[in-house]
Amino acid sequence: LVYSLAPDVPSIGQAYSKNSDSITVEFTEVSGATSYILRAESKTGDFFKESTVSSSPGTMVELQPYTDYVLSVMSVNSGGRSQPSYPTEARTVVMAPNLNTSSPTNGTILVTWDPVKDAVLYTLVIIREGSSTRLKLNTTDTAVTFDDLEPGTTYCIKGTAWDSEGRTGDDVTACQITRPQSPDVTHVQVTPGRALGIAVFWSQVRGANLYLVWTSNGQNCSTENNYCYINPADCGQNHSVYVIAYNDAGPSSPSQPANYITCGYIIHNVSGNCSVMWDGVPLVEYYMAFIKRDDGMETFCNTSVTTCPFSCMCGYTYLTTVFPYNQAGSSPYGHVRNYTTIPCCPQDVMIKLVSTETLEIMWTPVKGAELYETTAAQTKDVIHCNDTAPVCALSDLSCNTAYSVTVTPCSDLRGCNHTCKPQTHETAPCTPEILNMTQTNSSTYRIFITTPNTPDTNYTITATGRYDRQICQSMNSSCVLTQLPCGSVYEVTAVATTAVGKSLPGFSKTLETGPCCPMSVNVTQVTQAMTNVTWSPSTGARSFITSLTSPRGYAKCHTLDTHCLMGCITCGTNYSVNLEAISSTGQKSECKYRGFSSSACCPTGVKLYRRTNNTLRVYWRSLGPQIYNHTVELYGTGANYTCMAAAGSMYCDIQEETCGDVYTVVAAPVEKYGSKVTFCQPRTYSVPCPGSNAGMGTYHLILKTTMLTR
Repeated sequence: LVYSLAPDVPSIGQAYSKNSDSITVEFTEVSGATSYILRAESKTGDFFKESTVSSSPGTMVELQPYTDYVLSVMSVNSGGRSQPSYPTEARTVVMAPNLNTSSPTNGTILVTWDPVKDAVLYTLVIIREGSSTRLKLNTTDTAVTFDDLEPGTTYCIKGTAWDSEGRTGDDVTACQITRPQSPDVTHVQVTPGRALGIAVFWSQVRGANLYLVWTSNGQNCSTENNYCYINPADCGQNHSVYVIAYNDAGPSSPSQPANYITCGYIIHNVSGNCSVMWDGVPLVEYYMAFIKRDDGMETFCNTSVTTCPFSCMCGYTYLTTVFPYNQAGSSPYGHVRNYTTIPCCPQDVMIKLVSTETLEIMWTPVKGAELYETTAAQTKDVIHCNDTAPVCALSDLSCNTAYSVTVTPCSDLRGCNHTCKPQTHETAPCTPEILNMTQTNSSTYRIFITTPNTPDTNYTITATGRYDRQICQSMNSSCVLTQLPCGSVYEVTAVATTAVGKSLPGFSKTLETGPCCPMSVNVTQVTQAMTNVTWSPSTGARSFITSLTSPRGYAKCHTLDTHCLMGCITCGTNYSVNLEAISSTGQKSECKYRGFSSSACCPTGVKLYRRTNNTLRVYWRSLGPQIYNHTVELYGTGANYTCMAAAGSMYCDIQEETCGDVYTVVAAPVEKYGSKVTFCQPRTYSVPCPGSNAGMGTYHLILKTTMLTR
């Protein structure tokens, strides 16, 4: 018997994912293997799958997006399968976004999608059909609008998601055509005959597969061509027609309306030319057509055709009759027809802004008009006034908007004249609102406002105080108010101005300037470690924070008064003097003043010695730099003595005249300009005469001198 052995164990080179539902494994092929088994297990243990492949690389499919898997491979032959290879881990990539596309306008495409789980970034690439130019866009949003596109053109958008490791996932492509451009109406022709109608012609636009034609009286027709017929058309009507192009993205914007006027027996053109038309009769040689206007003016024509053109005016009624002639004479009777032309358009329409959002329209009454309809294109041609009076007010309009106002005259016989030209007038600018007010220095404030109007709008900021008014102007969203005095309160308002007028003032806001800094601050040293700080009154301030600051420490106090007693003062030190004035609403002003130098330090360890030559020596220790002279004063019951010691010396000798006295000793430094420090503490000593033991008490002899202590 011959037994086959299972092949060797293969080893995995690498495993990677290019699609969200699969992982590709590259492995070493082994000798004797006829196939290989890929094994995939989820790290959580709830998924296990094996798949057979013929060679490397092999791909495991039907996996979950952005999921970690443990992968191994086994070789197979007739002897069985090998042991699994050393496992490796791999993660599938994220899914592709599900793109939804639409074309809101003929120049834009909107792409939206639901968030993709575990995606941190999306990449969209758009390319126009038939072009090699690509536009790439990275975004974290789930909606993107591509603009400046060509109308009626197909664009393809490829979308890809990225995970947090910087790997791209699946990609998906969606194609979208933009809406077609608005067609232009090239010609409107009245088609006379027993069934009066109109023929409308327009220029075809790219990407359109259907055109819909609408008239102002509700008739329509649709076609794939560039022309369309509408039947029947009522005689003597004044209407307009427009065309809309369609494709899979939706309709285009309507074309500019084209006006036309119809009649069966009389055709009245807008240019003021009318024609009398009639059916021909047999055995006729020529026709005599008579036309009489309602004011008595008459005209006629002698013609062999069935048409008589004549000049006509709007708002009149014309009586017409036609007599056929031949050699036998004229017909005995001609029917009299009357035709009233459409009412005239007002030529002196005057529009005036009577309030910020109300326009008053006035005009002179015109011939033939029994009623006037006033509309504005920006309000979807809603009839604001339908009245016999030649005046109308359009109210509750939008601010800072140009309104195209049309006055349409109407009559019962001929309807309305829709050929009148609109007049444009703008409403007052919108009211700006104050967003924020920030202080840039002690007297300057920057006011930030909304700018809801067109860029050519000027904004005026007015700050009104109790005694003054400050104004600044700007065409931007901020304006600087300068020279505002301290300790003042202002009401700040903003007004917008354009060529048509001013807006209503916005809601005011209160601006409180910081309190004034005191004009003067005085620092007086009370003791070596304590000062008294006083300052002048301050407009707008309720409380004060005063601080003395030096590298060796600081002192601070917070008070409602204009004075403050401060401790923790170090002698012989330069201090900076700062004061913060605070208003009742919390407004603060930082005030800086000339520095303060504390007095020289009083000497310590003052002692009084008697020397053998009937002199007294006062000895002390100096704190800080020894740069000051010292004065020593002895006050006794019998005599007073004074001596001066130079800088750097720590004693002073005095010739005693009378012994056995009690002395008060004061040693003090003398400052720069000769002033003596006045708050050094006195010390009292009792000095007995030489050889006397009376009152010696605690005194003792040191180095041939008698030291007297307190």
